[in-house]
Amino acid sequence: MTRTAYLTALSLVLATACNAPAPERPAAAATAQRYVDLTHELSADNIFWPTGDTFRLDKVADGVTDKGYYYASNKYSGNEHGGTHIDAPVHFAQGHWTVDQIPLEHLIGAAVVVNVSEASGRNADYQVSVEDLTAWEKANGAIEPGTIVLFRTDFAKRWPDAKTYLGTDERGEAAVAKLHFPGLHPDAAAWLVERQVKAVGLDTASIDFGQSTLFESHRRLYDKNIPAFENLTGLDALPARGATVFALPMKIKGGSGGPLRAIAVLSR
Repeated sequence: MTRTAYLTALSLVLATACNAPAPERPAAAATAQRYVDLTHELSADNIFWPTGDTFRLDKVADGVTDKGYYYASNKYSGNEHGGTHIDAPVHFAQGHWTVDQIPLEHLIGAAVVVNVSEASGRNADYQVSVEDLTAWEKANGAIEPGTIVLFRTDFAKRWPDAKTYLGTDERGEAAVAKLHFPGLHPDAAAWLVERQVKAVGLDTASIDFGQSTLFESHRRLYDKNIPAFENLTGLDALPARGATVFALPMKIKGGSGGPLRAIAVLSR
């Protein structure tokens, strides 16, 4: 193409662009998103399993240095399974994924929320049943493979009062027998395994109910590399279907669990 021909073509393109109507901007409602934090802040006030070390944050530095600038630093410690956290499958399934081995696609995805708060409010030992799941499907459609399934008991509203949240505020091995909070029935766990869900979560301290001694729901899920998110909050702000969940844990090499920052993304 000669220089003259190029300039002529460029002039035509610019003239067309200048005379063309401005492209329509997408409606704000179509693109706006809302974020819901599903995570309790991690602090010394958090609820931990009665036999687990609680969270501790110790100040290392907090002040102006001798060179004239401000500097702050802390060190922290605590059990993997406290506050809002993830259970890696290896927690109850030898040889299965540790925290750092869980693929990201198992931690991010479309979520459904099964609301059992009414039954849980009447019975602290309530276990989510297969009937709860099939009733949810009847009202909302099938739970598809690859879904993240969350269970809302509304026990998060009792946080951080251990006595009402766990059933006891005692610490130590003897306190374990006094735990009372809802969880997932092992038959329902097996049902979810058959549906090939990618992860489960709930707003109580354990995927098995407080009085469990065999932790069968943990074992059935984790044997199939389905991780669980425990001590969630904010589930009452989510619809039955339509949220996308991001549940990203501290990437602890070889960890059986770890602190979790979980959020949900919703269209406004």
